Amino acid sequence: MIITFFLVVAALLALVFLIRMAKGRGISGLAAVDHKVQIRPVDVRAFRNLIDPAEEQYLRQNLPRAEFAAIHRERLRGAIMYIAAASHNAAILMRVGEAARRSPEPEIVRAGDKLVDSAIRLRLFAFRATVKLYIGIMLPHVPVSALSLAESYERMTGLGFALNRLQSSNKAGLTA
Repeated sequence: MIITFFLVVAALLALVFLIRMAKGRGISGLAAVDHKVQIRPVDVRAFRNLIDPAEEQYLRQNLPRAEFAAIHRERLRGAIMYIAAASHNAAILMRVGEAARRSPEPEIVRAGDKLVDSAIRLRLFAFRATVKLYIGIMLPHVPVSALSLAESYERMTGLGFALNRLQSSNKAGLTA
């Protein structure tokens, strides 16, 4: 019975995720200039702290069971908010990468390809991590981890900065 419940919840979450991904989460028609305005801040250090297994273990050992469960749920809800922001940013960077793919410069096209690939991967990791964290909220005494998402987010943002540098140096070369 419990397994059926989790499967139904996972299927519903998958459906919502796929619908939101298909719609681009309201980011259609994004202009290249608008991406800076719409990026949501993600404090990767704070996110890592919220999902750190060592921190979770410390709280589990030093708090009464009921208090741990309440604090653990709040920490996971906060982590889910960071994941939502990271997924939103990935959707924006995916559009930026898609625009870079249309560049006449092969180096910018390659950087755009890497950025799109990284953003898609991050959105899939975000979905998987969100499901894990919701399970952790429902069952606070089951350990969960989403550390791979933090690394994936940092890699994706690094690719975004690299693409921006390439495009900036390409524009500087055109005006010189």
